[in-house]
Amino acid sequence: MKNILLLVVLLTLFSCKGQSNNEAASSQKYQINKSETEWKKSLTAEEYEVLRKKGTERAYAGEYVNTFEKGKYVCAACNNLIFNANAKFRSDCGWPSFDQAIKGSVIYHEDNSLMMQRTEVLCAKCGGHLGHVFDDGPIATTGKRYCMNSIAMKFVPEI
Repeated sequence: MKNILLLVVLLTLFSCKGQSNNEAASSQKYQINKSETEWKKSLTAEEYEVLRKKGTERAYAGEYVNTFEKGKYVCAACNNLIFNANAKFRSDCGWPSFDQAIKGSVIYHEDNSLMMQRTEVLCAKCGGHLGHVFDDGPIATTGKRYCMNSIAMKFVPEI
């Protein structure tokens, strides 16, 4: 029983873990292109680690895990609109989850890190790492679960 619990905890921790380098984002040209020095100046250390180095915040630690207000979510690095709040759902995976992104707001890259095959989600405007998308979301909608890092986004409440 102890081994099973440990396995579940480990799988949860790594379910949204990104690549440890920035190869995919740096090989493509984006509307917003900054040097790593410029990104370090414009982002907090935590934002830089996730958005530029493909890190992952701890499960259930993100600011938007339990936010279900009306509004929208934008990329924390460039303010690109990426999700409407009505696409958000409670997934209990430990990270904010959405069933669809705004059309054209994100791009996808194959991520084979950590001995897993996943699809990484990047901001289409600046190439910032947002999280991963999985095929285990609500069947009643898109069947997708965009598992995002809170720190990679900013919530803009509806006024």
